Amino acid sequence: MPLSRRDFTARTALAGAGVALTGAVGALATAPGALAADDSTHGDAQGRPCGPGYGPLLPDPAGVLALPAGFRYRILTHSGVTTLESGEPTPSHHDGTAAFAGPRGVTLLVNNHELRGRRTDWIRPVPLAEGLVYDPAAAGGCTVVEVRQGGEVAEWVGIAGTSTNCAGGSTPWGTWLTCEETEDLAGRNGMTKDHGYVFEVDPHDRRANRDPQPVKAFGRYAHEAVVIDPHRGHAYLTEDASGPSGLFYRWTPPAGFRHGRGRLRTLAPDAGALAAAKCFDSRGRFVDDLTRATRTGTVYGVDWVEVPDRDARTQPVRKQFGEGAVTRGRKLEGMWWGDGGAYFVSSFARSESPGAAHDGQVWFYDPKRRTVTLEVLFGVNADPSRGGAADGPDNITVSPYGGLVIAEDGEGIQHLFGATESGRTYPLARNELNIGTAEQPEYSEFTGVCFSPDGRTLFACLQDPGIMLAITGPWRRAN
Repeated sequence: MPLSRRDFTARTALAGAGVALTGAVGALATAPGALAADDSTHGDAQGRPCGPGYGPLLPDPAGVLALPAGFRYRILTHSGVTTLESGEPTPSHHDGTAAFAGPRGVTLLVNNHELRGRRTDWIRPVPLAEGLVYDPAAAGGCTVVEVRQGGEVAEWVGIAGTSTNCAGGSTPWGTWLTCEETEDLAGRNGMTKDHGYVFEVDPHDRRANRDPQPVKAFGRYAHEAVVIDPHRGHAYLTEDASGPSGLFYRWTPPAGFRHGRGRLRTLAPDAGALAAAKCFDSRGRFVDDLTRATRTGTVYGVDWVEVPDRDARTQPVRKQFGEGAVTRGRKLEGMWWGDGGAYFVSSFARSESPGAAHDGQVWFYDPKRRTVTLEVLFGVNADPSRGGAADGPDNITVSPYGGLVIAEDGEGIQHLFGATESGRTYPLARNELNIGTAEQPEYSEFTGVCFSPDGRTLFACLQDPGIMLAITGPWRRAN
């Protein structure tokens, strides 16, 4: 049933209740220098914290990661340096990741490798492990990283032969959903099978990953991220695409369907209902693009419009809707379930969208109220090379210490940064790995980010050349 204008207007005043960050975060995220390279606004002369977070970031003698005092990092996997159990090198281009509790204190991580197109185009594609290959022509996939209590690390292939594996998402039953950010059909860019799907990877059971099958019920488009509502069973998905911009989707399971390990692959291609979001403001006016919102705390009501052809045989899904039918978003990126709903990122928009220019937004979808609320808004960063204001948020996770941790995938110097429940932002880590030159610096962007099941370790990835890091330290509520 559509959410009526009257219902939405009555709810608007209460839409932020119970949402950790509503209407607060972004006050500093939009301020020039909020994430300045010297981080001088975050500590006193003795290095003691005087604001949110954990104090100033200290330069790393190894030139990899600057962290606050008391924190340390460890490199778990490094493309071209570490190897898989098979002896082959760790694949490159780390992206989305999630952590799962394994047996006997083991932590299991599934790590996407965002490798687009033909495997022959890449130096270190995901190896074609026997029984785990979808399309032998494709370069991408996932690896599973096992971190044992004693510190030993092992890595093996979870799925291979997929393409452009981007953010993805974990499930309430302990598996990983890896998303292909591509629309390549068989015969295009050297592919031998259709791509643009979601696949399930089980980090606990290698046998469950044999003979990979796409979850066609979730549609075929440039998937970015996915979360599962643990109470209602809906899947929410983002699309990172342009010309026109992508959509925010909801998949509703068919009557009688029950989630669980391996159940998604049993779904028929047309099972359930796939729909795209259509937003409207408190006066009932249609909102064509999320870039129309210019203030944190903005709340839109959401209706859902069914997708005509979810497998996009003749036309991409986002092009199947006429003007005024759905709401678009520029670079819809990472997503994480928390606080009873889905946080999701719109990375940046300048000349590409009809609304106001911005360098990033974080939205919260509340399934109970059927609203989206703008939580974080990043103003345009005029000079990214100086490492000033943040730009281009990408992957995101909900912190067990309150608020969010967000990976920056923008221009210039790259950060991990936090947003507190009280609405302040702070730098948590700074990438110091210059993969360019002194004359033309280029910093590897942060991509996948997640906490360990016990909350003691933050895992983060640098995409190029491909590094997974484990960050530990004196975690606390960063208010």
